[in-house]
Amino acid sequence: MDDNPARPAPGQAICALADIPEPGAAGFRYREGQAMFAGFVVRKDGGVFGYVDSCPHAGWPLAGINGRFLTRENDLILCAGHAALFRIADGACVAGPCAGKQLTVWPITVEDGQVLAA
Repeated sequence: MDDNPARPAPGQAICALADIPEPGAAGFRYREGQAMFAGFVVRKDGGVFGYVDSCPHAGWPLAGINGRFLTRENDLILCAGHAALFRIADGACVAGPCAGKQLTVWPITVEDGQVLAA
């Protein structure tokens, strides 16, 4: 875990699993004083994956103004800024200017139908 005081502490509830479509994704923003943390959670094929909402190429949030994190086919994560594509299961860049890089994992877990920070 990083030293960002806005990052949810392990065990903190993020949302109900049912609040995220399958397949689909939802973004979350947290503030603590001047510190900000942005992350998103993806559901696909029974898996649940968390990532920090920051493009490894440019550092900006992945979702554009429409708030969409996935391609139309819901098979890859999309950076709206420059159309980079990332695998859902491991965050690895498969197309775009950040080839060879990957998204930063936001450790999460699912317990009793709730998505929790891990």
